[in-house]
Amino acid sequence: MGLFQPDTEIFRHRDALREDYQPEEIIGRDQELQQYISALQPVINGDQPANVFLYGKAGVGKTACTRYLLSELKADATEYGVDLTTVRTNCEDLNTSYQVAIQLINELRPPDDQLKPTGYPRRQVNEWLWEELDAIGGTVVIVLDEVDHIEDDSLLYQIPRARANGNLEESKVGIVGISNDFKFRESLSSKVQSSLCEKEIQFPAYDANELRAILRRRAEVAFYDDVVPTEVIAKCAAFGAKDAGDARQSLDLLMEAGDVAVERGVERITEAHVDEARASLERSRIVDGVAGLTQQGHLVLYALVMLHEEGETPTRARAIQDRYEIVCDRAAADSLVPRRMRDHLNELAMLGIASRVERNKGEVGGRYYEYSLDTNPDLLLEALDETVDVVGVTEAIENRLDRSA
Repeated sequence: MGLFQPDTEIFRHRDALREDYQPEEIIGRDQELQQYISALQPVINGDQPANVFLYGKAGVGKTACTRYLLSELKADATEYGVDLTTVRTNCEDLNTSYQVAIQLINELRPPDDQLKPTGYPRRQVNEWLWEELDAIGGTVVIVLDEVDHIEDDSLLYQIPRARANGNLEESKVGIVGISNDFKFRESLSSKVQSSLCEKEIQFPAYDANELRAILRRRAEVAFYDDVVPTEVIAKCAAFGAKDAGDARQSLDLLMEAGDVAVERGVERITEAHVDEARASLERSRIVDGVAGLTQQGHLVLYALVMLHEEGETPTRARAIQDRYEIVCDRAAADSLVPRRMRDHLNELAMLGIASRVERNKGEVGGRYYEYSLDTNPDLLLEALDETVDVVGVTEAIENRLDRSA
């Protein structure tokens, strides 16, 4: 008998809990789906596609709804004789319109005719993009996931107007922009807002009931019968609802709890397995999040941890700036100006390591943000061990390290 054998006790189809799994039915998004269907209706009519902008926090169904509806749209387009092509690219590692254009061209070209990441005049790249899109013909829907990572909006302006400007003759192109950043729309120029955000759909956080329904349906596919009791579904959903209504977190937690049950050699998942899984995922999230930060991000985070341990949080950015400059001095590193330091604070908030709350003190105090730690400080100090060694510790940090030793 070999070392590896098929699982016949817990998982029937573990991949049903993964992010890239496409369920046959979308749960908890009836209103959003109806808005989305209305926005995509012109495609079936043979008209110019509407440009659709979806926004909401991570894990609230934007990408899943997009995959589901575009799959349905392609099937219906074939039935009604509509020539439809969909192109999807993730902009997470693409900071400029130039990089996005290169990526789109490579998505449309065969593998043996790919462009290099750099080295071409911008105008030439745009002309190549129009050529590739026009060569397709018919209707083209371009999905730009995590579109908020694009720092300039020139391509977001040009694609919706390509046909009107004479750059396209054979193709009708529409954009679906997906963003986790509610404020991204405000950063766009007014001319881009009027085109890219032609149709807007906001995806709110899931509540606990919706998360329970999603988990129950996925569990029916992922696990064997009677493996996941109701209380386990409820606990995973509660954690997800507490953490910003994120279905992805709930599904990851359920999958990790299943892995714990497999390791234990038991036949059912218990609430204790969920607790153990949550601790493991939290540690991994923090380690991965901190590892992805720059040196300056580490220094900003350590300054916030110090203030947290001293009972000085929530606090404004200027107080964190003062402590951060001390930390930089001890690390022999140049400190950033306040605006750039705040960018790192906002990144920590986006990662869920810190929280940011807006305060409004009226005409006297004005509006400002307060920041606080939103993660287990023991795990953060463990992940920041090199920074702690270089900067040194305060009395409060030393006490924390002694307690966790």
